[in-house]
Formats: sequence, structure tokens, C-alpha cells
Amino acid sequence: MTDPVFFVPSRRYTVAEVASLTGADLTNPAYADAGIATIASAGDGGEHALVFVDGKRNAALMPGLKATAVLCTLEIADKAPSGVAVLVHARPQQAFAMIGRLLFPAAATPVPLTSETGISDRAFIDPLAKVEKGAVIEAGAVIGPHVAIGSGTVVAPNAVIGSQCQLGRDCYVGPGASLQYALLGNRVIVHGGARIGQDGFGFVPGAKGPERVPQIGRVVIQDDVEIGSNTTVDRGAMADTVIGEGTKIDNLVQIAHNVRIGRGCIIAGHCGLSGSVTLGDFVMLGGRVGIADHITVGDRAQVAASSGLMYDIPAGERWAGLPAQPMRDFFRELSAIRAFTKHGRGDKNG
Repeated sequence: MTDPVFFVPSRRYTVAEVASLTGADLTNPAYADAGIATIASAGDGGEHALVFVDGKRNAALMPGLKATAVLCTLEIADKAPSGVAVLVHARPQQAFAMIGRLLFPAAATPVPLTSETGISDRAFIDPLAKVEKGAVIEAGAVIGPHVAIGSGTVVAPNAVIGSQCQLGRDCYVGPGASLQYALLGNRVIVHGGARIGQDGFGFVPGAKGPERVPQIGRVVIQDDVEIGSNTTVDRGAMADTVIGEGTKIDNLVQIAHNVRIGRGCIIAGHCGLSGSVTLGDFVMLGGRVGIADHITVGDRAQVAASSGLMYDIPAGERWAGLPAQPMRDFFRELSAIRAFTKHGRGDKNG
């Protein structure tokens, strides 16, 4: 069990409550009153721990479980050892995550770093800013003129909110983050060190070298977006940079000017989206994907990690490689190269 120093459970749940909350089927009701006080991996477990095992491919984990309860699929439920409550669920990982959010709400949604409530007397709030009652502005934060901040929003220490930015309700801006020329919806999370709304990389050749093109657009971030630490989102040049509702962006991602990202997308760390890229809804990008400028990726398309994308991707397709190509072509090409090199080695040694 993890040492409960940073994250203390909100309360203890019984196995029966976990079943009711998640819609799981408790196969051994004798354990209904057993207590759940933490979550853990199936390999660790521990006293009062809830774990999950998803699908046949992980069935080997079941016999050695040491936990109070396990969420698992029906096909492996009979492999659990005695003494472990078995909760059968079609999607055990999602059910596990739900209980985790209930047990450790502070781990699921960032909370103030200090014990301060309301507006700290050590923050700078411009007189022309409007901060709704219920917002928390922590020590060292800087709020510029004509900024609007909604109730329930937390601005962490040393964060900077530039002139005329608007933040909806129940947002979070992490320590040291900065926002300029940005409009945020509700429940947006911007983690520490992120940079939102700085000018994009726009230059034209000049007699003495590159000359700047003014970037006069904004960044528009819709509801329920999460942006990771040290990620950068450039404001638009003439149009806006837009991030659609529910999109989740990892740490260390670069999003250039005029990029438009749809709803529910997932963008893993170290990705780079060049200027005027368009992602449809529910697109998934693996880590270190690079996308050339003006590329369009269709709805629900997926791009494998470390791919370099230079062509538009139709909706629903899966691409991989450098340069990226449809997944089936990538693996066919990879297999051909391996067969060729293996045959070549055989000739050389023969």
C-alpha cells in the first residue's frame, strides 16, 4: 500500500458500495462488508486495496493477488485466490479509475498548493480584473487588467494571467504557468509551467534576416480540456488556435499557431503540431509524433508513436512510420526489409 502522506483517502468504501457505484457483480457476497481504503496495481495490492485485472492476456496475475478486492472480466473471475472479493465488470479499468477518483479526489483534480482561500494578500490583482466569489488566487500569482476568473477556479502560486484573458469556472492554472490572449471554458486544467498564448513562430525573409509577422489571433480552449506541464500553445496568427472540449494533452507538447484540435483528442508527450494543422474529433497521437504544417487528420484517426506525418490522414485510419503511412503498409514494408536483411546476412555467411 502506498504511504498515505500526500494522498489520504476521502473515506473507506465497502466492497458492496464499490459494486453498487460501478455496476459490478460481486460473485462472493460474503465479502460485501470488507473495507476498501486504497487502490493499487495487481502486482502490489495490499491490505484494504482494490486492484484490477483486464482480460485474458493478464490472467496470470490473478492467482497471486494479494488484495481485498479485484475488478476483472467474467472470463477470468474464477482464477482469483480465496480471500479476495471478486467484482466482475465488462470494463474493469474504467470502474477502477472511477473508484480511484472517489477515494483520492485531490489526485484527480488539482487543488490549491497552500492553505489559503479566496484571494491571497500576497497575490497581485489588477483593480480592473474581475474574480468571482469562490475562486482561489494563491500567493505570488499575477492577474492582469480586465481578466475575468470564474468561481471555483484556482490560480496557483506564481502563475501569470495576462490582460483580458477569461477563465471559466472550476479551472486550474498550475504554478508558474502563464496565459496570454486566451479564453478558457469551464473545468480546464493547465498544469505547472505551461505557456498558453505566446506569439507563434511567424517570420518572413527580410533584407537583414527573418522579420516577424504580427500574431493577432487568440487561443480558445473549450470545456474539460487538460494541458500538461511545460506544454506550449501558440496563439493564432490571424485566426485562432482552438482546442476542442474534452481533449487531453500530455507534458512537453508544442502546438503552433492556427492549430485546430477537435473534441476528445489524446495527444501524448513530445508531440509537435506545426502551424495550421487540423485534428478531427477523437484523434489519438502517440508520443513524439511530429506533424508538418497545414496537415489535416480525420476524425478518430490514430498515429503511432515517433511517426512523422507529412500527408493528410482520412478519418478512422491508423498510420505509423517516418514518413508516416497506413499501418498495414508500414508493417508490410517492415516485414519486407527484415526478410531482405535476413536473407542478405544468410548469403554473406554462406
